[in-house]
Amino acid sequence: MQGNPDINFQEPTSGRSPIERYVRRMRGTPGASVHPKPNPLTVLAAFLGCFVGIYLIALPEVVNLPGSTKFFLIGSFGASAALLFGAPRAPLAQPRSLIFGQLIAALCGVSAFKLVGGDLGLAAGLAVGSATAIMLLTGSLHPPAGATALIAVLGPAKVHALGYGYVLSPVLIGVLILLVTALLINNLSPDENRHYPLSWW
Repeated sequence: MQGNPDINFQEPTSGRSPIERYVRRMRGTPGASVHPKPNPLTVLAAFLGCFVGIYLIALPEVVNLPGSTKFFLIGSFGASAALLFGAPRAPLAQPRSLIFGQLIAALCGVSAFKLVGGDLGLAAGLAVGSATAIMLLTGSLHPPAGATALIAVLGPAKVHALGYGYVLSPVLIGVLILLVTALLINNLSPDENRHYPLSWW
């Protein structure tokens, strides 16, 4: 059976308690496979895209360009790159989700830190929770952005020093670099199904 995470599998539930039905959901959908085997060109394209995108974001800091304290890598860029180049047709990898998701998360993270930064747990929960809720409401869910919100709370100190500047740089600048790299590299593939984006909006 071809893998499909949205496969519609109905299992008889009569005679089972609500707890048993709840626990049985955790075993997954029988027969569903969500891990297709990629061909070597797909793996090479994913490696190349991730390498180039992340290297370009890191370059200003590596060569110590003026203003490089505002251009730097954050951990969520790695997750975004893996999604953009490893699964370019995934809905959560599309430009709307990438750009708006990351910007929303950065705003939520900085706001949470400014509001309740004295309580790290409260600020972290508020940052990720509000970012996820707003991304869902705006149709721009991008899972790596959850880390962007968390980084705004946890730091390092140079992130805290940027305040709302964090939203523009490194977040927006880094996201745009990844987007352009995804457009250039994903569309080089001879596989017609690999084009990027699947949808701009």
